[in-house]
Amino acid sequence: MGMPKALVHEDDGRSWLASGVHTLLEGGCDRVTVVLGAGAEEATPLLAGLGVDVVVASDWADGMSASLRAGLRALPVDGEAALVLLVDLPDVTAAVVRRVVAGAGPNALPSTLRRAAYDGGPGHPVLIGRQHWAGVLAEATGDEGARTYLAAHEVDLVDCSDLATGHDVDAR
Repeated sequence: MGMPKALVHEDDGRSWLASGVHTLLEGGCDRVTVVLGAGAEEATPLLAGLGVDVVVASDWADGMSASLRAGLRALPVDGEAALVLLVDLPDVTAAVVRRVVAGAGPNALPSTLRRAAYDGGPGHPVLIGRQHWAGVLAEATGDEGARTYLAAHEVDLVDCSDLATGHDVDAR
């Protein structure tokens, strides 16, 4: 992209970062933790007034896993699950978030592994129950996030093809 994706703005002037936060909040997430890496100082003002927790992954250059680990470690000890959404998925909507979270059921949240699927393939967001956090933290390396962990465990795929493409945007 030639710049940190958190700093990319849509044609309407809204940053992908702010749009992602609104997607999570409108989708029913009661608390949002944003993990920043490259461009953290420039991105932080884009979050003003949104009521989010901000964590900086100082080792962001190690790949997506650095952000995932920083985010999971920053969550409250009484949290039941984490919904992971990447900033470069501008067509993922609050409806996708609601669908992925809704099927887990409140009593099953700590043990859940669910993720959006688009045209049969796995995508984001990914809902990771607390019981899986230690395993994800132990296995997350490089730019693959939780991919290895998710491949080794049973994950409920939630078809969201009617709501979004789930395609990440890597170029403008």
